[in-house]
Amino acid sequence: MKPITINAIMTAKPGMEDDLFQEMQKMVAPSRAEKGCEEYTLHQSVEQDGVFVFYETWQDEQAFKEHIETEHYQNYRRKIESLVEKREVYRLTKV
Repeated sequence: MKPITINAIMTAKPGMEDDLFQEMQKMVAPSRAEKGCEEYTLHQSVEQDGVFVFYETWQDEQAFKEHIETEHYQNYRRKIESLVEKREVYRLTKV
């Protein structure tokens, strides 16, 4: 089984930058504590206000699937729905 890397890029709606950042920060500790999480890092763009990036590596596809079924992930998705203008998610594998 290959590790899977997730690159999730979020752009906040105007005026919602701080709210989105706070919600994204809340995801870091519980996600890092999950079985199968190898890396879970939050980044902020230095070039564009309100753009944040999660860089995550999971042990395998199953670990990632279990992550998106967790209560903290489901709550996070509900809370950011009204804060995000654009959401791009890339599922990656090293080549």
